[in-house]
Amino acid sequence: MKSALYAGAALAVVAAFGATSAQAQTRDTIQIAGSSTVLPFSSIVAEEFGNAFPDYNTPNVAGGGSGGGKRQLCEGVGESTLDIANSSSKMSASELESCQANGVEDVREVVFGYDGIVFATGIEQGDFALEPVHLYKAIAAQVPVDGEMVDNPYANWSEIDASLPDQDIFVAIPGTNHGTREVFDLRVLEAGCEEAGLPEMEEDAMEAACLTPRQDVVVEIAGDYTETLARLQSNPSAIGVFGLSFYDQNRDTLKVATVSGVEPTLDTIAAGDYPVSRPLQFYVKGAHIGVVPGIEDYIAFFLSDQMAGSGGILEAAGLVPASSDFLAAQLDAFNNGDQYQPQ
Repeated sequence: MKSALYAGAALAVVAAFGATSAQAQTRDTIQIAGSSTVLPFSSIVAEEFGNAFPDYNTPNVAGGGSGGGKRQLCEGVGESTLDIANSSSKMSASELESCQANGVEDVREVVFGYDGIVFATGIEQGDFALEPVHLYKAIAAQVPVDGEMVDNPYANWSEIDASLPDQDIFVAIPGTNHGTREVFDLRVLEAGCEEAGLPEMEEDAMEAACLTPRQDVVVEIAGDYTETLARLQSNPSAIGVFGLSFYDQNRDTLKVATVSGVEPTLDTIAAGDYPVSRPLQFYVKGAHIGVVPGIEDYIAFFLSDQMAGSGGILEAAGLVPASSDFLAAQLDAFNNGDQYQPQ
């Protein structure tokens, strides 16, 4: 009975691609989109995969943000839909429900390493030793002053804390389409908001007070980190929010801030010392495995020590690697068909 059910499911997927097996193979290139943080790692793997497996086309990798990638993955099953969504944030329960409502019932998560969110200025600017509360007070639309919420009065970092540089406040943060923003909101704004000591208010009002950015000196970047970098280049006072790997690639022009006294490095993130770090992952549409050629081999190649392991190609590109045992366990879970369940 179980074999019959699996066979029926496979036929349904083939039907979504085309009426015959030949039509099912009309798309023979893996389609990947999503996180701008994961984009450079995924692009490297795709290129190396194309070189190592000449029988397959090189996967097509695009950006668009974690939220956009997951939305595309969840649009349905079939030739015109995405195979893999890169993400720097976990798929939420509501996102998974959206997948399931559109017939995308087999979603598999693959965690391949770690990254940190860093705060960087132009290399000629002052040194920043930041705490989450500093960033909250710089960014929030309203802040507590003498026990009351008021429109943000701060124009200079030294007004927030005398230890900070005498530098105008201007911050470029990721837009809401980015997984980086979700982690930024949780680890920075919510943490800083709690430390700031807001007056008592309803839960919805508290969330808005913590997470609503001001409009005068904060810009939300919908594009990738190159757009954030351009903001810093055009405004010497700006602070930008980046992934560690992008900062590493541009450290000749950028200076990174410490957060809670910890400098973001591969070692401090791997050890869990740097407070603004997160896992990196991608989500695979199980229904496309065996229909779009190469997906299983691509996953195995991505999780190999050569690519994602310690001393591998992705570490050289800025990834904080997971252990070989962890990567092997991720591959086993994927091959076993373990479906993603939000925590």
